[in-house]
Amino acid sequence: MTFLAFGEIMLRLSPPGREMLMQTPKLDVWLAGAEANVASALARLGHDVAIVSAVPDNDLGRAAITTLRGAGVDTRGIQLRGERMGLYFVSSGAGLRATEVIYDRAYSSFAETPSAAWDWDRLLDGVDRLHLSGITPALGPVPAESAIAAAEAATARGIPVSFDGNWRGKLWERWDSDPRAILTRLVEQADLLFGNHRDIALLLGRTFESDGEDRRREAVDAAFAAFPRLQTIASTARHVEHVDLNRLSARVDTRTDSAQTDEVVLAGIVDRIGGGDAYAAGVLHAMRRGEDAAAAARTGLALAALKHSLPGDASLFRQADIDAYLAGGLDVRR
Repeated sequence: MTFLAFGEIMLRLSPPGREMLMQTPKLDVWLAGAEANVASALARLGHDVAIVSAVPDNDLGRAAITTLRGAGVDTRGIQLRGERMGLYFVSSGAGLRATEVIYDRAYSSFAETPSAAWDWDRLLDGVDRLHLSGITPALGPVPAESAIAAAEAATARGIPVSFDGNWRGKLWERWDSDPRAILTRLVEQADLLFGNHRDIALLLGRTFESDGEDRRREAVDAAFAAFPRLQTIASTARHVEHVDLNRLSARVDTRTDSAQTDEVVLAGIVDRIGGGDAYAAGVLHAMRRGEDAAAAARTGLALAALKHSLPGDASLFRQADIDAYLAGGLDVRR
């Protein structure tokens, strides 16, 4: 059976090193996109994975397809249509200077593809999980309709849906949107949610007054009460000392169990973007192997921590890397 991701495939452009945008006339180019990141990470971990998207029929679109194929992702669900590849620009921060993101995604091939263009009867054949994120509906009313149609089509066929909140305020602000209503319709279809107490507060239109772990459990209990299909909620908590030094912990809650990791110190961070996608992939990897909530939290945190050591958006790690991380071996592997 196949894990299927649906979302926009983009290109990320970043100045070299820790330079500011256009400090020098050079840009590094990386394949990007939350769903593509999850798909490629799971493929590298040995799972059968496919992606549904749309890219232009030009060198940029074909390069994206080639890159995903190289990671082991089935790309037959990618349509060649439209004229624009979604782009975004990242200036990596350093010290006390935060990372900055500029989006250039309007009118992209994916964003302009009408909902009727996705043949979910065919695309969901042989699929055992559909993965979506909140980025797709943030792109505009047409992608929002497509995401909802995908989730509802999967649910109608008994296929579980995982949903990563991935809040992107800059994208939602571009159009006359109703994030709470749209995201609620998507989470209603999900059995697995990647999101923290802030995501749940947005969905439920309320705040949570507790602190720390108590607040997280209060939030997940409220989400479980509001969304009957929801069975698992996975989240991380990040404390930023400065751009190059963060502390990260992970949590996985089910209706009957919860698992909370200790914090890990992420020092000398190379690139934190894509860390949340790596966490989602790690949790999904553990769940697809039949492991419990504690193992899912540990594996998700391990893959997220490792991702912080790489430039670009994608996790390039395999099971042996996760095993070495969990074993605590930081010496040179010879």
